[in-house]
Amino acid sequence: MPMLILTVNAGSSSLKLSLLDQGDNVVARREVEAVAGRFDAGTVTAALTGLPAPDAVGHRVVHGGREFVGPVRLDDHVERRLRDLTDLAPLHQPKSLAGIEAVRSGLPGVPEVACFDTAFHATVPEAAATYAVPAEWRQAYGLRRYGFHGLSHAYAARRVAQFVRAPRLVVCHLGAGASLCAVRDGRSVDTTMGFTPLEGLVMATRSGDVDPGMLLWLAERTELTVAEISHALEYESGLLALAGTADMRKVLAAAERGEPRAALALDVYIHRLRSAVAAMAASLGGLDVLVFTGGVGEHAAEVRRRAAAGLAFLGVAVDAGVNRDAVPDAEITGRDASVRTFVIAAREDLEIAAGVRAVLA
Repeated sequence: MPMLILTVNAGSSSLKLSLLDQGDNVVARREVEAVAGRFDAGTVTAALTGLPAPDAVGHRVVHGGREFVGPVRLDDHVERRLRDLTDLAPLHQPKSLAGIEAVRSGLPGVPEVACFDTAFHATVPEAAATYAVPAEWRQAYGLRRYGFHGLSHAYAARRVAQFVRAPRLVVCHLGAGASLCAVRDGRSVDTTMGFTPLEGLVMATRSGDVDPGMLLWLAERTELTVAEISHALEYESGLLALAGTADMRKVLAAAERGEPRAALALDVYIHRLRSAVAAMAASLGGLDVLVFTGGVGEHAAEVRRRAAAGLAFLGVAVDAGVNRDAVPDAEITGRDASVRTFVIAAREDLEIAAGVRAVLA
């Protein structure tokens, strides 16, 4: 049955709405800004006014825990369970739930499906998902590596499969938040984010991997509170801390001008990125395809060039001219490369729509 699907992506400051037809063509896009950290139901209703009525709604939900390993139709029980998971994602889960409430008020009675950022990583083996901390902690508090950006990773892997048949992919989702995913035969087997989205790569304002002993030292030996440390790691670190700006475009421009802080920030970012790609390739036992997606991955040719230049030992190389002018979706593989490299537009809305159809078909 043909379905008109509204996809809902709740971010920290806005609610992104996309209306897709049966052929995944975009009928309309709307964006609603948060007011005082909340999404106003009236504003959402106004944004939907004049649009064709959707047959179903698909919501991006950041955390599904271990219970939700695929898209699921929303009902009272599911929503209660999602609220119970807020402790695992206190900065992100409330936004997802607020988006659900705001859209439902404007579209009462329309079937809703939750699609989870963590679900794609449910296939990660225990060796890659388990932290070496006391068993009672893991059992009592659900401590494990969940991974995030799963909707983006899943779509990118599915899209690349339309160009090339290759079993081993590393997908680089590089945006304000950033993570890598090792994909074997369409399934996630490793990823860089863990229990929270703080783990892994250097990001716009997030630190990525740091020594936990350093954080304990700060908590014990300085006047910084746990809340202050947490806030700094989430909002005052990453590129912002190194270069004074969280915008990769400005970092690249400043590094080009020879500004030392920006040059260091870019070097740190690329160093961590290359190291993580190599680690993901090790999880796969080799590499067939490297994929760049997300705002930085799609638009920062210099980041792609620098990353590839340090991965030649894996067989990665990009064509300088093709890489410079690439518009997603595109292949940028260099002439002598044994690993193919692609730039893929991030389309979480299409992955959400696919999940909605799978649940409601």
